[in-house]
Amino acid sequence: MKFRKLIAFVILIIIAFFSGQYLLKECIFPFRHKEAIIKYSKENDLDPYFVVAVIMAESRFEKDAKSHKNALGLMQITEGTGKWIAEEMELTDYSPDKLYNEEYNIKMGCWYLNNLREEFGEMDLYIAAYNAGRGRVNEWLLNKNYSSDGKTLNYIPYKETKKYVDKVKTYYRIYKMMYE
Repeated sequence: MKFRKLIAFVILIIIAFFSGQYLLKECIFPFRHKEAIIKYSKENDLDPYFVVAVIMAESRFEKDAKSHKNALGLMQITEGTGKWIAEEMELTDYSPDKLYNEEYNIKMGCWYLNNLREEFGEMDLYIAAYNAGRGRVNEWLLNKNYSSDGKTLNYIPYKETKKYVDKVKTYYRIYKMMYE
């Protein structure tokens, strides 16, 4: 009788473990739009887990997401930034409605992340620039209160941006650990 209880207990633990893994991956930390993310991450020399982390932080994979600042879609691109990205990418078919198209949004968002990475180099900086804008990050780098060397930030003055940088980096670590 004790052996049967032990077997039942072990089976319950195994079921709990695998259902927990399923819940973590499918409900809490999903990896949706994998093909598009991998495709555009490769095109822009980005780690796909980093792109997934940005999407998770921006929209939690809600394709119809719209922020209070009118950022649209999975990667929360504003109409103005979308227009600029489209011009830089030489996309002639841009319209703000296209930002709700998952693949189009990921394509533009990956290009933009790479563009910011090329400008700033350091991950905290380009994540902050994705959230607060490159102009603000450049201002912070010039301010001795925020940057001692003009190349890295010792302090991010916007609480929202600091939280955002920390959130993206945490999600990035989680996604790498879970899916790699």
